Amino acid sequence: MNMLKIDGQDGGGQLLRTSLSLSLVTGEPFSMTAIRGQRAKPGLMRQHLTAVNAAIEISGGSADGAVLGSTELVFAPQRVKGGDYRFSIGTAGSTCLLYQALLPALLLANEPSTLRLEGGTHNPMAPTFDFLSECFLPVLQKMGADVELELERYGFYPAGGGSLLAKVEPCTGGLKPIELLDRGKPLRREIRVISAHVPDSVGEREGAIVLGVLEAAGWGVEGVSVRSVDSAGAGNVVCAALQSEQVCEMTIAFGERGKSGKRVAHDAAKAMRDYLGTGAVVGRRLADQLLLPIALAGAGEFLTMKPSKHTLTNAALIQQFLDVKIDISEQEDGQWKVSVSPSA
Repeated sequence: MNMLKIDGQDGGGQLLRTSLSLSLVTGEPFSMTAIRGQRAKPGLMRQHLTAVNAAIEISGGSADGAVLGSTELVFAPQRVKGGDYRFSIGTAGSTCLLYQALLPALLLANEPSTLRLEGGTHNPMAPTFDFLSECFLPVLQKMGADVELELERYGFYPAGGGSLLAKVEPCTGGLKPIELLDRGKPLRREIRVISAHVPDSVGEREGAIVLGVLEAAGWGVEGVSVRSVDSAGAGNVVCAALQSEQVCEMTIAFGERGKSGKRVAHDAAKAMRDYLGTGAVVGRRLADQLLLPIALAGAGEFLTMKPSKHTLTNAALIQQFLDVKIDISEQEDGQWKVSVSPSA
């Protein structure tokens, strides 16, 4: 049996999740060594192991090395089947990343699916529920995906305890190519603060700081929303969102022990100011997440900010599985164009 061999030394958990996604879609088995090799705690952690076990369950596949701490894995899928699935990470590991790992295969299944995923919904090192539902999924829907996502319970890091409910219809005919080369007119500018077990005054101060920074940069804001929500543990998230005709960008900063609310607010505001200053259409985080669905569509392009090493690693991996060429090049105005096309 031919098997792709992947070195996980330079990648984190996303390298594993993307490999699982592509293996499920293509039916191509893979082996990975040195999983998360440069992390402080190398190998499979609970959230990564949950992704492997979920991939096994939805495909009837098999895996060698699927144990906590393992730095080597061999995964072989069978046919992906839709259905009703429930996966619990058991920690505050990101349900949003687990959802993104399983979604491409379930879009191409023959039957509808529902997923109930339990764990973290708002994690500092992962897309939040809000980002998925407002930035990522609308682009997939333009590409022909019929998907719904509902937040059942908030789960902040490190307590977790959150829950997502996802519905996925088969994407008959496959995903369609897309071009995102212009934002279009701005439709909504919003500042949002979401907190649990944190005094309301903290969120109000954070919202006011973000508003002041962005207004000083000439960015008018239609609304500031400060909400307290129920959660198993404390949490604080500050978001700045720009909804344009073609795309939505959301910059996010998390409160944490030892970090002042002022700094949290400035981090969210600065990230949005950077996005506005580049003129880019697709934000840096969304760019990384769109690589796989656009590659599955076989073609597409978008303008973005300078890509991270993470994005470049992801692009190289995708080209190992799929017969596509991904070109990432700097433009004269400082933006970067990402183009996907069939390989020659």
